[in-house]
Amino acid sequence: MERLQLLWIAVPLVLLAGCEKRSNKPDPTKGVVSGLVICADTAKPARFATVNLTPIPQIHSEPNDDPPLAPVATIQTGLDGRFRMEAVPPGEYYAFGTLDGYLDPMRGLDFGQISAKGTTSEQEWAAVKQWKENLTAVKVAVRRVSEITIQLRRAAEIEGTVSFDDGSPAIGMRFQLFRKNANKEWGPVGLPLFNNWAIDTTSDSHGHYAVENLAAGEYIVCALMPIDSEDIAPRVCLGNVLRRKAANSIKVSEGEVEHGADIVIPVSGLRTVGGRVEAVEDGHAPSHATVTLLYADDHEQARTASIDNDGSFRFEYVPEDSYVLRVGGAKDDAEEGTGRGERLYLEKEMPLRVHSDVNDVNILLTRSPAHN
Repeated sequence: MERLQLLWIAVPLVLLAGCEKRSNKPDPTKGVVSGLVICADTAKPARFATVNLTPIPQIHSEPNDDPPLAPVATIQTGLDGRFRMEAVPPGEYYAFGTLDGYLDPMRGLDFGQISAKGTTSEQEWAAVKQWKENLTAVKVAVRRVSEITIQLRRAAEIEGTVSFDDGSPAIGMRFQLFRKNANKEWGPVGLPLFNNWAIDTTSDSHGHYAVENLAAGEYIVCALMPIDSEDIAPRVCLGNVLRRKAANSIKVSEGEVEHGADIVIPVSGLRTVGGRVEAVEDGHAPSHATVTLLYADDHEQARTASIDNDGSFRFEYVPEDSYVLRVGGAKDDAEEGTGRGERLYLEKEMPLRVHSDVNDVNILLTRSPAHN
């Protein structure tokens, strides 16, 4: 799976991380944002929706740990769809709402496009540009009430079933979605939460699943076995194939529910790959290293994981195929009191043919000449 590297992802955060629920106590040094949230498809109040307030991006040179559109405050609407957010510092903001079944920036933003921008400011403005139709500008002044109306647009939904090839339901499966962008490239939907799962949907006791809050577009849906995280979980995609490039796609419009996105997971033909990473000089395990399993024909990433403390790694349920095993980012931490600084190792690749379980892969790393 492609791992996006955004400037603000040094500490993994979701859009709502770090925000506070705004106090309803008045503050004479601040302002108030009040308003109504409406469901655009029904023209009815959006009851118990979340209202998010995020600062309009400013030009700044220093990287920002917060993701684009990160709220500084949130509040929930009542039965009448109204809200009143007290004690808001003066300034210019964007407001947007979220509610299950309606568009959500975490599943609607193209994070690949955002990550391609060079600075934090550019990333923030790229997010605003993508989500501008769902943002309401508001200016907050001291001792003033700023009244706004927010409309929520009904999202798309994809649903289906996941089963094993013996006919039994696949219960508790996770899901990974890819959406085709304007450049006809496939990018992942959402961001993995704390290196875990980008999509929180799981299949139920009958193998049924529904992924909601999606923007209109063309998607590839993959089922992931619920093993630790997306990085090491095997996937089976629409068309019952093990590789994304061979998968079927599905188109869905805003407000549409697309049924029948069914996936069958093969039980046979899946193997285990494991081994150990060590330094060639003395056989010790590096402090850190990432092992990535790539398909040999086009280097599409199949799996990736960090080594354990003893240098071992393990991938389960690997399809029989030809691969390249790559080790990168290997290093030894500095040791206090010894005068020994951090030591880096050269990247290493080796071919690997998987036609049965392979549990004795031994990868020897050479220290980088610059750190000998």
